Amino acid sequence: MTMDEFPAYRGDLRYHCLECKSVYPGDELHYTCPECSGVFLLQDHNFSELKKTSGEDWRAVFDQRAAGKMTQMQGIFRFFELIAPVVDKEDVVYLGEGNTPVIESSPRLQKNVGRKMAFKNDGQNPSASFKDRGMACAFSYLNQLVKKNNWDQVLTICASTGDTSASAALYAAYVDGPVKSVVLLPQGKVTSQQLSQPLGSGSVVIELPGVFDDCMRVVEYLADNFRVALLNSKNPWRILGQESYAFEIAQWSNWDMAGRCVFVPIGNAGNITAVMNGFLKLKKLDIIDELPRIFGVQSTHADPVYRYYRQNPGDRSYAPVEVTPSVAQAAMIGNPVSFPRVRELAAKYQQEQGEDAFNVVHVQEQQIIESMLLANQNGHIACTQGGECLAGLIQARDQGLVGADEFSILDATAHALKFSGFQEMYFNRSFSPGYGITPRQEYINQPQSVLSEEDKERMSKDEFTRAAVNEMVRILGLQGN
Repeated sequence: MTMDEFPAYRGDLRYHCLECKSVYPGDELHYTCPECSGVFLLQDHNFSELKKTSGEDWRAVFDQRAAGKMTQMQGIFRFFELIAPVVDKEDVVYLGEGNTPVIESSPRLQKNVGRKMAFKNDGQNPSASFKDRGMACAFSYLNQLVKKNNWDQVLTICASTGDTSASAALYAAYVDGPVKSVVLLPQGKVTSQQLSQPLGSGSVVIELPGVFDDCMRVVEYLADNFRVALLNSKNPWRILGQESYAFEIAQWSNWDMAGRCVFVPIGNAGNITAVMNGFLKLKKLDIIDELPRIFGVQSTHADPVYRYYRQNPGDRSYAPVEVTPSVAQAAMIGNPVSFPRVRELAAKYQQEQGEDAFNVVHVQEQQIIESMLLANQNGHIACTQGGECLAGLIQARDQGLVGADEFSILDATAHALKFSGFQEMYFNRSFSPGYGITPRQEYINQPQSVLSEEDKERMSKDEFTRAAVNEMVRILGLQGN
């Protein structure tokens, strides 16, 4: 196959329930198991066909496609056979998602942290977050279902802390036909920048008192009782698209994952699920020889997965938690819907690579916001979730979990500008007590005013210029030539 030829391979994707083990065909729209309400993973029953191609040949195929020009394979569908090999070429939705850069940190930051590291800037996706990977897959599949069933109206719906709603609204606005978008947000708990996105894309935006978990219960009820397309990560097609994150890291690493650690904020647990499943697929096909170590990171204000894994393996029981305010808003989820997927895949991951292949650490809110500021003051564009990952790396370093010879890739899930309000709150010392954050002067940066409007009015242009120069010389400590 040439690099500009759409793949001929077609998989046999089926929904596998992680609770009762029921299996359903992939040409129907399911979110949870009709038998037990458990969550699904999609599995390709033709996967053995892919094993007939060597890992070396798969690497060559994916590398060739990276240089290709076909629109449908510019983004996540460069890895078509591993993601959703049931979607036809004409149904692929591409808005520029994927191929986000991995930026190695400056020597100064690496010296500060004491570990080799890089950020993967997923905020450089079209809606400025990683959610676009999953939406591209989910909407491509939905495109195909709409045509197959000749549906005259499809209402897409999601609960969101901000990024999911922005992405869902953007893709729904782009897709032709009967698709309409509704998003449900926790009132007052989404940044103004994030709220502007679904509004700007024309989505119906509904706000509900409470937190994300409250919104999630409402959309789950709607999905179970009405014909709506649920776009949260309970939708297993979302998970498939987000696996491209793992594939891109492996390709950036020249398919050598030895000595690599990948840090991912847990949130609703869809992304860490996708990352693990993606790397497991690459290993099964011998595309990579070794799995990277995975570190999930949670805030102490929303840490049910951390609490589960800190228990003795034989006595573990999962319980949701009540969340408190967090600057890592996307991670402020007390009952992640994808937790059963994490439990399933973490066990497979550890069985394949060893007990230390999967870890969960948790960090304080103070560490999250200051790690974001530290990263961005050293040339990155990390969001608070990126700060959470850097805080997680520092925590893992302090606990002796990451060696000095390992290279860590941190997930900056969204663009820093989406969370600029938290930076402003830190600089202005205006956090409410619930955050548990006490700003420190060493991280605060504020504009410095010189002269006044009255000075400008009473001075000539030359006098004003000289006065401004003198003030800047004083502030900057400049010396004359």
